[in-house]
Amino acid sequence: MTPSHSTPNAVSSRNRLFCAIITLVVAIGSSCARDTAGKSPGNKAVAAAVKSKVKAAAVERQQQQRTVEAVGSLFALDEVTVSSEAEGRVEQVMVDVGDRVGKGQVLARIVPVEFELTVEQQRAVLQQARARLGLRDGDGELKDVRQAAEVKKAAADLLDAEQKYQRAQSLLETGVIPRQQFDEAEARHKSAKATYDLAVQQVENLRASMQQTQATLNLANKRLRDTQIRAPFAGHVKTREVTVGQYLKVQTPVMAIVNIDPLRARLNVPEKMAPWVRVGREVKLSLEAFPGRDFVGRISRINPAVDEKTRTFEIEALVANRSGELKPGSFVKATIQSDKVDSILTIPHNAAAYLFGAYKVFVIEGQTIKEREVKLGDRIGERVEIIEGLQAGDKIAIAEGGQQLKDGMEVEIVSGEP
Repeated sequence: MTPSHSTPNAVSSRNRLFCAIITLVVAIGSSCARDTAGKSPGNKAVAAAVKSKVKAAAVERQQQQRTVEAVGSLFALDEVTVSSEAEGRVEQVMVDVGDRVGKGQVLARIVPVEFELTVEQQRAVLQQARARLGLRDGDGELKDVRQAAEVKKAAADLLDAEQKYQRAQSLLETGVIPRQQFDEAEARHKSAKATYDLAVQQVENLRASMQQTQATLNLANKRLRDTQIRAPFAGHVKTREVTVGQYLKVQTPVMAIVNIDPLRARLNVPEKMAPWVRVGREVKLSLEAFPGRDFVGRISRINPAVDEKTRTFEIEALVANRSGELKPGSFVKATIQSDKVDSILTIPHNAAAYLFGAYKVFVIEGQTIKEREVKLGDRIGERVEIIEGLQAGDKIAIAEGGQQLKDGMEVEIVSGEP
């Protein structure tokens, strides 16, 4: 076979095509480079012109009356478990849980038949003793034993015997009567005297017996009254332990009564705040059950000792509860205005952000901001106390529109309330 050979004209054409392609590629690259070089300075200038807009807030100094914040619970003013003082079967239960009761109101009743019979028996014994002393219905106690019928009769006999004895003695001295007749008069006088003394003693015994019988009757009446189990004070029924037909022993629990107006608020206060609280100081209480509502009370007692474990001491405040809406056992938060007034630094509460375990603010220095860590104190309305990290007069940046501030960022300060 005869090998094929390219002609010089064909090779030259291919070289010219290749050079044209290279030239076109270089031209396109140069054009792109010029376009890029022309646009970069403008973009940088635009980027440099964009700054974060912030509002400036001053660190202010103000006088602040210190408050004591404490937590605790509500307790009933009085609480008692009413027990039975008489033994017997329950005949009737008058109230139940949640009912309001007055002082002395009957809560439950025990069958009183046996106790009524005991009272009648003791009343009859007392009437018999009064009759023996000669006392009629309506008469009071016998104050003088000489007013008793037996003593009066014995006193009359003694007087008669004494008169006869005195006459016999006179007649004996004149010889009118014999000695034997005088001895008889003397014996009758001594017998009358002994009879009188015995009558007085018997009346004394009867009077003592009547007093004992009266005491027994009073005890029987008391036991009869005990069949009606009553509330010792006004309040509400907390628990009911008995039902009709149940047999009660003495001291069997019947009901628990609580007095919830006013309530006791027992609060735990840090020991360092001991000089800030005193009896009579107003207390504002808040409960989760009543959001946005405060209940006002006053400190009534302060515990003189500090709990060594919690380093707190207990105070007690009385809180009015006429409507009964507050419940014993509820958890409460308390705020107490103290007499202590401090000069403090404050900033708007939204100027501080919690970042990486610490509160931080951004202080304005010229056209930039610097991140600074601060220590916060009490919240005071829309402001918060600064304990460490800032000085009076410092300007704090507050971001607008939710933008995030960073250390060293250039900012533009705009007017308006932060």
